[in-house]
This record gives sequence, C-alpha cells and structure tokens, in this order.
Amino acid sequence: MKVPKFPSKGNHPAYFDTYLKLVESKEFLSLMNEQVKEIEALFEGKGEGWAEKAYAPGKWTPKQVLGHISDTERVMAYRALCIARGDQSKLPGMDQDLYVDQGGFNQLSIKDLLSDFKIHRIATLSLIRLIPEASFEFQGNANESDIKVNSLFWIIPAHFAHHFMILKERY
Repeated sequence: MKVPKFPSKGNHPAYFDTYLKLVESKEFLSLMNEQVKEIEALFEGKGEGWAEKAYAPGKWTPKQVLGHISDTERVMAYRALCIARGDQSKLPGMDQDLYVDQGGFNQLSIKDLLSDFKIHRIATLSLIRLIPEASFEFQGNANESDIKVNSLFWIIPAHFAHHFMILKERY
C-alpha cells in the first residue's frame, strides 16, 4: 500500500511540528495500526470509572479525549480528501472545545467509543489507498493556513500520539 511521505517543515502550520516530532521515526502503516491496539489496551485495562474522570478541573475526561481524537481524525481526513480532489476552497477551522462539549462522549460506552475509533481508522486507511500518490503533494488551505495532503495524513497519528501520551502520564 502506498503511504504519504513524512511532511517537511513548511508544508503545514508550525504548531503541528510538536506533534509530528512524536512520530517522525515511525513507519506510517505500522503506526496507524499499533495505535488502535494501544488505545484499546489502555481503556480496556482501566474501566468505566477511570474514563469519566478528568485529571484536573477544566480538563477533559479520557472518554472526551478519545472522542476528540476521533473527531479530529474525521476533520483531518475530510480536509485531505477535499485538497486531494483539487478543491481549493478555504476549509474551516474546528473549535475543539465546542466539538467535545457537543459530543456527549461521557454518556457513551467505552466499547462504542473504541469501536468508532477503529472504524474511522479503517476508513482513513481506505481513503489513503484511494488517493492517487501524486495528490499527497497537493496543497490547500484549512483553518486559514496552507497545508499539504501528506501533512494532514501524518498529523492524524501525531495528534493521537500527543493525546495518548497525556492519557498515560496524567490519568
């Protein structure tokens, strides 16, 4: 399967560089598949009570973090699809706090949240298979910033890695 190459600096907003550093030495497909196993093991090893408690006031619960990871993957994949298809429309930003507030993630079961994450990860990998390789280098605009398709696809596991690290360290 073809995979997007790791993005160069300048192919995305600089604030993503912190996330991308977490995955820069990884192989893309292995990383994408390993993350599914890692998140399942973490949540299945903790239980419902753990997943509904934030580590500090004003912070998200683990369920909300998982919902946020899935929502962000959806948004990044949609942006990648639009740009890969040549759409030069300026794509909107995402108010992550609004998405989490409206997501109702604490009312969902861990099983449903994990299932949703896995299904969407499969859909993201399917999308990558269907995009012509040359399109990985296409550039568009999302959230008022220029970004390339390959950057969007790499930001998905990088964003996951950032939040997974926080889940392990603070919860």
